[in-house]
Amino acid sequence: MCGNTLIKGNITQSRTNLNTPVIVSVSRRTDIPAFYMEWFMKQVNSGVFEIQNPYNGRISCISAAPDNIHCIVFWSKDFGPFIRGNYGDLLAQKEYHLFFNFTINSTDMILEPHVPSLSERLGQLAWLSRRYDKRSIYWRFDPICFYQFHGHGRHHNLHDFLQIADAACDCGIQTCITSFMDHYPKIHKRVRSINGFSFLDPPNDQKIDILVKMEAILQSRRIRLFTCCEPELMGQLPPHSKIGKSSCISGSLLVETLGKKITIRQDRGQRIQKGCGCQASVDIGCYSRHPCYHNCLYCYANPKMRYLP
Repeated sequence: MCGNTLIKGNITQSRTNLNTPVIVSVSRRTDIPAFYMEWFMKQVNSGVFEIQNPYNGRISCISAAPDNIHCIVFWSKDFGPFIRGNYGDLLAQKEYHLFFNFTINSTDMILEPHVPSLSERLGQLAWLSRRYDKRSIYWRFDPICFYQFHGHGRHHNLHDFLQIADAACDCGIQTCITSFMDHYPKIHKRVRSINGFSFLDPPNDQKIDILVKMEAILQSRRIRLFTCCEPELMGQLPPHSKIGKSSCISGSLLVETLGKKITIRQDRGQRIQKGCGCQASVDIGCYSRHPCYHNCLYCYANPKMRYLP
């Protein structure tokens, strides 16, 4: 438990200036809304968020007092437990402001074996859009994946994009963020155990063509397309394209929608050289303590596949 001063061992207290509220990211490292909301609420009710450094394991703490928190940014592929647990209202009663990065990809049991059905996820999106400012909900179609299975041609996960775009339009969603799968060695090591399966990396001209087609679909639905960490592709877009560089945690938008002042600076813990434009935030997820059970085949966070007990 963190206190007000330095504590012996591997725990330190991070003193945060209350004049510069903190953005709390929940979480890039795992899916807390789907699996760990009870743990998260214990942190809230204790008045302290504990943060474990993913590289050295050191634990620091920040005050969870609403005056110290600019907003809480939730990342998830399944907001069902969040909705059923009435956690949004519980947090609103405590005067926290919420933002949502909701990843909704096409149904693909190979790539995402343990996410809810597409219809269920679209129902969750509709629920969120009725309860919160639509500007505070980002739809992430991420990542775009190509693969081959038993030599039967080239597969991808774009087949439900139009259906999801229609549903997002009906919900009033204004932002879609996408990227192409990053081919990390750990991912290719993971899929070696799947007989006949291999990920593919199409050439940039094909990726550009896909992005332009996605943009056209979204423009007619009043949704703007942004790319996450794709600087090479951004430099090759046609002149007429209005695809933007993403800030999945946008400081300027958060100030605009929530009204509380914040120091606008980039998150140096993210891939700035790859084009990440995210506002600095504190991520309270932990790879080891909070394993994700969606078992997405392309996930960079999980070195091994994990299964629900």
